[in-house]
Amino acid sequence: MTVSVLVPSSLTREAEDKREATRKLGYVARAATVFRADRLVVFPDREGERGRFGGEFVDTVLRYATTPPYLRNEAWGMRDELEYAGILPPLRAVSQTGSESNGSGSSRQGIVTEVGPDQRVRVNCGLQHPISLNVPPGMELEEGERVTVRISSRRPVRAKLEDEPLPGLDVERTDLQAALGREDAGVRIAASRFGAELTVGRLGTLAGRRERDGMTVVFGAPERGLPDILGMDEEAVDALSNWDGVDGDGVEPIDPGFDLWLNTVPDQGSDVVRTEEALFATLASLTLRE
Repeated sequence: MTVSVLVPSSLTREAEDKREATRKLGYVARAATVFRADRLVVFPDREGERGRFGGEFVDTVLRYATTPPYLRNEAWGMRDELEYAGILPPLRAVSQTGSESNGSGSSRQGIVTEVGPDQRVRVNCGLQHPISLNVPPGMELEEGERVTVRISSRRPVRAKLEDEPLPGLDVERTDLQAALGREDAGVRIAASRFGAELTVGRLGTLAGRRERDGMTVVFGAPERGLPDILGMDEEAVDALSNWDGVDGDGVEPIDPGFDLWLNTVPDQGSDVVRTEEALFATLASLTLRE
């Protein structure tokens, strides 16, 4: 079961400066982390981008924000996009702090600092010093590469490399259609004020589908919602939102590949709900259990 959150490259289009754009992206990353998203995907909306804060900036800041603090300097160094990285809110992701560790140990991200002989590497994984580890058979590593380290003991240090995906939130840049077409996309939801209102009844039906299949939730940009991004008529979206269930029995996906359009703030008291606010409101509702 995978949870994917998709945001457009025009996400910071209303930001007056780099500081404000960075702050906004920090809260997007925090919302995705708080509600245990597996993927945070930036999809292109070049028509909606403004100024210097387009897709490359959005992608860089989100990747930096989701990098464990102990790896940031080594992984990123000095970059113009990260001028205001100091104002990013701490994520304190349990996959990075080891808060969920148990008797079998906890997984952490590391970065290879040196490739040595005899299938051994030195890895910085947030301990006091880089540690020397054996490379599993068939695993090829290079200096600077990110790796997964399972730590079973800190005193004395006992750890090993794992040939598995990095723990934590994965940030990607990909096309919207490709993201919606993943085999593990689950129920595909377009978050829009023109969608069907989220009710207790709909939430109950949706929760079962989400827990079984996972979900992909797509958000728009400031002053440019999903209908604008996709070139769709708002009235047509409203008509298509007469949704009566997501049990998959004869329900055809709504173009361009959504299972439903959903308004998760049905009685909003502000003319505009910012994207970072919509993430918190939407994910808080959609991650409720039956």
